[in-house]
Amino acid sequence: RGVKEFVLEAVATAGSLGCPPYFVGVGIGGGEDLCMLLAKKALLRPFGERHPDPRIAEMERELLEKINQLGIGVMGLGEGPTALDVHIEIAARHPASLPVGVVLSCWALRHATAVIRADGTVIWEPQR
Repeated sequence: RGVKEFVLEAVATAGSLGCPPYFVGVGIGGGEDLCMLLAKKALLRPFGERHPDPRIAEMERELLEKINQLGIGVMGLGEGPTALDVHIEIAARHPASLPVGVVLSCWALRHATAVIRADGTVIWEPQR
């Protein structure tokens, strides 16, 4: 099985259990632990931003389209998007293995960036 089929199966299996529409994070390569960390890290990339490698960026676009063709829809009701975005992060791997991790985050995904200085002051970065 290929990476794309694995990701599609993971989303289809989750169905409506994770409150779609989803943000889908995918980690490819490294070990089992690293690919899951990469999948979580992928969720932190700003909405709509594509991977710098054009091949990976194309895979993100293709997966987003195919996930939305699953017909799960908003809250599993079959209408609207199943996923809002797909982000992929990659790492080197041994040729004999191809670990893949998939992390689904519900539509309420939020993130913020702050700098905490040694004196305790906090500087909030604007959300992107």
